[in-house]
Amino acid sequence: MLKRSLFAVLLLLPHITLAQDTIQSPGSPSVTSSQSSSQASSSSAAASSSVTGSSVSATSSTQSSNATSAPATTSSTGSVIPVSVTSSAFQPFPTPTQQSVPGIFPDTDPQYPPPPGSGAIPNFAPAWSRAYAKAKAKVATLSLEQKVNVTTGVGWAIGRCVGNIPPVGDWPGLCLEDSPLGVRFADFATAFPAGINAAASWNRDLIRERGLLMGREHHDKGVNIALGPMTNMGRDAQGGRNWEGFGADPYLSGEATYETVLGLQSAGVAACVKHLVGNEQEYKRTISSSNIDDRTMHEVYTHPFMRGVQAGTVSMMCSYNLINNTYACENDKVMNDIIKREYGFQGHILSDWSATHSTMSAMTGLDMTMPGDITFDSGDSYFGGNLTSYVRNGKIPEARLDDMTTRILAGWYLMRQDQPSFPAVSFDAFNPDDDSVNQRIDVQQDHYKFVRTLGAASTILLKNSNNALPFNGGCYTNRRRDVNGYLQDDSQQWGGSNNGCKKLRTLVMIGNDAGPAETGPNGFSDQGGSDGILAMGWGSGTAWFPYLVNPLDAIQRRARRDKTTVSWMLNSWDLGAASSAAKRKDAAIVFIKSDSGEQYINVDGNQGDRNNLTAWDNGDNLVLAVAQSNPNTIVVVNSVGPLIIEKWADHPNVTAILWAGLQGQEAGNSLTDILYGDWNPSGRLPYTIARRPEDYPAAVVGDNGDPNTVLEIPYTEGLHIDYRHFDAANIQPRYEFGFGLSYTKFDYSGLAVTKVPWKGDTADERKLVAAWDNGDATPIAQGSSVAPWLHRPAFQVSFNVKNTGHLFGGEIPQLYLQFPASSGEPPNVLRGFSHIELAPGQLGRVTLTLSRYDLSIWDVVKQGWRKPSDGSKNTATIGVSVGASSRDFRVKSSLNV
Repeated sequence: MLKRSLFAVLLLLPHITLAQDTIQSPGSPSVTSSQSSSQASSSSAAASSSVTGSSVSATSSTQSSNATSAPATTSSTGSVIPVSVTSSAFQPFPTPTQQSVPGIFPDTDPQYPPPPGSGAIPNFAPAWSRAYAKAKAKVATLSLEQKVNVTTGVGWAIGRCVGNIPPVGDWPGLCLEDSPLGVRFADFATAFPAGINAAASWNRDLIRERGLLMGREHHDKGVNIALGPMTNMGRDAQGGRNWEGFGADPYLSGEATYETVLGLQSAGVAACVKHLVGNEQEYKRTISSSNIDDRTMHEVYTHPFMRGVQAGTVSMMCSYNLINNTYACENDKVMNDIIKREYGFQGHILSDWSATHSTMSAMTGLDMTMPGDITFDSGDSYFGGNLTSYVRNGKIPEARLDDMTTRILAGWYLMRQDQPSFPAVSFDAFNPDDDSVNQRIDVQQDHYKFVRTLGAASTILLKNSNNALPFNGGCYTNRRRDVNGYLQDDSQQWGGSNNGCKKLRTLVMIGNDAGPAETGPNGFSDQGGSDGILAMGWGSGTAWFPYLVNPLDAIQRRARRDKTTVSWMLNSWDLGAASSAAKRKDAAIVFIKSDSGEQYINVDGNQGDRNNLTAWDNGDNLVLAVAQSNPNTIVVVNSVGPLIIEKWADHPNVTAILWAGLQGQEAGNSLTDILYGDWNPSGRLPYTIARRPEDYPAAVVGDNGDPNTVLEIPYTEGLHIDYRHFDAANIQPRYEFGFGLSYTKFDYSGLAVTKVPWKGDTADERKLVAAWDNGDATPIAQGSSVAPWLHRPAFQVSFNVKNTGHLFGGEIPQLYLQFPASSGEPPNVLRGFSHIELAPGQLGRVTLTLSRYDLSIWDVVKQGWRKPSDGSKNTATIGVSVGASSRDFRVKSSLNV
């Protein structure tokens, strides 16, 4: 809670005053930068400077600082808005001083976060305060040039990591390294399942552990800042980097971001939540403007970043694109007003690689430029010597430079990276074959066990006719687990009687996605291609596979126990051979895939984003050819995102569909665990699978005909992203968001919604709670959107889940709210989920909580969160539905606010 009164907090609001700096966004009234925190518009303009002869090194402080406004780049509806800055003033944002509340808002050390599902909101304020004290003391000893060096990368491919801050005195500098699924460019490290698979597990424990284990590997390789998680929304089904993130719902993405950050930073490595914000397509990502209204910005696109702040993230990365015609890394509204003021972010914001556009971006919220040079290998920088000159000539106050440096160093202290035991960097991202700079330190430990578990837990069973799966049902169940809960490799137990045991005698595996790549698992640079099992997409979000278990090897190994005859045909284009191979087999498994990635790699004409939503490598025709010959055709899909599968989804011979996603290095073993019932499917879709591409509310925006103009990307669907649009437009999907089957069945009952009594622990909180209850919006204040009173439990939702089937399994109960029609919200909005594992006949009680934030909508006029209302009344009835997907509600109730 806030110690100061609301009035005092408002007086402490930080501000930036840019003299003679009037800014105009297309279609909005003129405002000055000092007013931006109270405006409803989604962005403010930023300074853009044209600088020549600059150097990455801050020591070149005598260079020319004659910066002029860059010419605007005209688009069809607006322009990149230049700002002429003649003088500036800066006042830093205050360090938070919230008081702890035992059990609710406990003081928390980043290395010891509360366990998943505890309901506690960690209070990192004391830890940040201690880190800031150390950082400020250190900054006081640094020269101007040294402080600038802390903010400026040394340049592309200069240094051992993808991003490097140089040593300053006795401070060792920073190593920044990709990726969101492993340590990029490092050997003897694990290739974890992709972010989209973590989201598909809907399992907070597994998501947290994934973050922890990735954090340990980054830490043990000497990485200071791990460049992840990626938390952009899956707005466009074809978006190239969707697989790096957590799906198409802000709540699910926010919870996955929160757990990942807590996991990463508990290992002592700093997280970097990216990309802030609106980087939902790869095409023209550096010259496109994501035009997002203020309410949608808050309720959808910045929400996951807020959850990252609540998890204590040390850093964020601003994106390549423009936001409402202002470059993201110059966007005062997003970086200063939303992230640093409204969310109370204490860490630093760094640029995506070469996404810095001016020296004056320091005044609009950018704290660090990466990799340092303006363009790769250019040898100059918008920071470096130019930032030094700007401070010397008064264009940028030294107080702002102190703030930038303090934010960066505070994160280093927060992670305890000042300890002598913190490892030195032991690899070289740009010289991996040079033994003199690569110590070949093995950081994998036994993480392969977790990879296998998460790969299985994130696999989604979409169809299962005639109990086609699991293979050998009833033969092998209750597989033993070790003390950590991992499945043991070779320890099977009989599940009792052998009655009804269905052992396969013959099995065929078809499609190149079933087998190994011809050139090995790392045959394509940054995974920019796939001719075998697809286990991750391509681009900077990748890692090297230490090995890759393909389904053919894993299933053959498992099939030996049952003396099953296994054959295969891995040519996806020879339909005749595929059809022939499938004849007279007990089961035929067809493997299909779809790939995507980052725009700097073109794979089969796909420049990052996917050109379409059909399966690659003739996949649809392959399924039909096999189904023509085999009445028990099982389809396994390894895909970065949704596919249109209407050609074969209802085919009577297609008995089962498994959506495996991108499972990481243990892909074959994870899939085998599902096929044979060693893991009962519990994965759920983190996006909607449509019947037609045009059923989606948004698509990748194509060429505007002029490579030099800004590509406008209108987010006109607003809050109606993914399933919300399908619900509002009454469109029937093929498989809805949150859907997934099990080998057993679950019933729901006993829903109870109760109000959690609480009026506030202090007089200030009682006033804020009373104001919210009265329909007022939260005040414009430091940390207003993350205030503990707003996020404490306000209602408790409890219900029973019972396993009514015959197998042990996990269920994912999901809670959706139905706001009043007058609120302008989508018909159904996800606001809670859990994971519960039950034996046959077992009943469990699940309790979820709803906060005032969960029940609020963003008021664009008052710039705060308020409860909805029924028309003119100051009260609202909100529906509460709990079930197995966004369209499968089992129990319903309501609450009144």
